[in-house]
Amino acid sequence: MKIEVVENVLKYNKDQAEKNRALFKRKNILVLNLLSSPGAGKTSLIIETIKILKKKKNIGVIEGDISSTYDAEKIKEYTDDVVQINTGGSCHLNATMLSQALGKMNLDKLDIIIIENVGNLICPVGFDLGEDYKIVMSSINEGDDKPVKYPPVFIKSNLILLNKMDLIEISDFKLDFFQNKVAELNPTASIIKFSCKTGNGLQEWTSWILGAYKP
Repeated sequence: MKIEVVENVLKYNKDQAEKNRALFKRKNILVLNLLSSPGAGKTSLIIETIKILKKKKNIGVIEGDISSTYDAEKIKEYTDDVVQINTGGSCHLNATMLSQALGKMNLDKLDIIIIENVGNLICPVGFDLGEDYKIVMSSINEGDDKPVKYPPVFIKSNLILLNKMDLIEISDFKLDFFQNKVAELNPTASIIKFSCKTGNGLQEWTSWILGAYKP
């Protein structure tokens, strides 16, 4: 009986994710699901992305947190289309939560939606939201062992981001080790290295977004 319940929950999520995906296709919206552990810099990356692309694309943000609106309030300074999802303890967003958030956005004027999932490298990867791309971000201060400790998220992501490259010279982060482990898990995924603090490498990231946007 427990197995049946789990299967039903996952099937319901999959069905809703397909509805979300169909909606995004009708509206010609590129949707990016951004995953990372807490402190990797998801919110900073979203803000810098909006600042760089604001004259080219209209970007909306769905902010996922267990509680608070702290990050959403920071993002609100750069775009009007921000919706906060508080999961109330759940360690991930699901497709139904996303659908409810979409009802509060002006989808007709958006080109891109960035979903900042709950800070967690385990739970979010198992739930399709209807996104076009699942993207995992790691950072220098977290250490180079994340692909070894959390392989599923690196296997299932379409793109790997490595933030806080400005710290690499003063850390013991082994870049070759990180890149080799990612390549073993996901040979087709690119790695984009950058620093939100200095801005170095962000142009490659925003160029990737523009290349992925196909209305």
